[in-house]
Amino acid sequence: MTRRRRIVFGVITGLALFSATLAVVGLPASSHPAEPSELGVARSETELVQDLEQPGPIELETLVAADWEVPLSGLLNLDAPEAQAAGLEDRDEPIQIFFYSVRHPKFGLFVVDTGVEWALANQPESSLLGGLVGDVMHREKIRVKLDMRTWLARQQEPLVGVFLTHMHTDHIEGLPDIPTEVPVYAGRGETHGREFSHAFTAGITDQALAGHPAVREWKFPKEKRGVIDVFGDGSLWALQVPGHTSGSTAYLARTTKGPVLMVGDTCHTAWGWRHGVEPGSFTADQEVNRESLAWLRQLVAEHPEVQVRLGHQWLDADAPVAASSGD
Repeated sequence: MTRRRRIVFGVITGLALFSATLAVVGLPASSHPAEPSELGVARSETELVQDLEQPGPIELETLVAADWEVPLSGLLNLDAPEAQAAGLEDRDEPIQIFFYSVRHPKFGLFVVDTGVEWALANQPESSLLGGLVGDVMHREKIRVKLDMRTWLARQQEPLVGVFLTHMHTDHIEGLPDIPTEVPVYAGRGETHGREFSHAFTAGITDQALAGHPAVREWKFPKEKRGVIDVFGDGSLWALQVPGHTSGSTAYLARTTKGPVLMVGDTCHTAWGWRHGVEPGSFTADQEVNRESLAWLRQLVAEHPEVQVRLGHQWLDADAPVAASSGD
């Protein structure tokens, strides 16, 4: 073998080994720093549910940032026995991109997830989805209804924090419109959870977080079903629901209109929630995701007063007549 061929063979072998390593161990979601959150107190599940039937102080609004269409096989595990029995096949599925405003009378205004940025509707090529990832995510199918910059301009009080369900691009896409001094909170291990897909998205995540202080990670206990009393008064809870991502987090708010559970992408679709079927190819660990989904469904079954907000679709009973905001 000539020297040139040995070099070419070495490069090809190295790339193959690198790709194989990525497939096994993946890359972290972001290189942005993270630190334990100063906000929130670890509690028990018993404490979480003890006052659920009592209205709370939170004013919560469900907002539709955009309509979208994506493959059902990403949203729903079509190999699950329930999906097989129903004869579900892959197709483009209509969904929404949500975010939620959380107003606490003492602690101020927060959002859960971030919707989409102003640039996505007005200068799409300069948005976070302006490059190859946007092409893969079919940016052209996203129909913006309410961007984060526009929503923020309408508020009478400053935004004081962002609570993320997880760091997938469609949940952090509005971050460029949020002032960089606003802290961002996420589940334990969310920034350094490893997936192969992060090879393509980590740069976007870093860009979205640029200028913000270190991500504050909820100090969940080690058990899978950790809960955090966010404000220390039982009004807002962070629930540890790994599976979709390493640090996936659901939020349960005791609102003036009753309890509302924001499940994040532990469940994307109404059909998945009703039948207990986890997401498909969009989720990192389907088995763990299914366990987290089962826990949330059990919680709601035992406390039917809880209203459910899914990752990307309305449950029929919750869908507004005109879907720009739902509460």
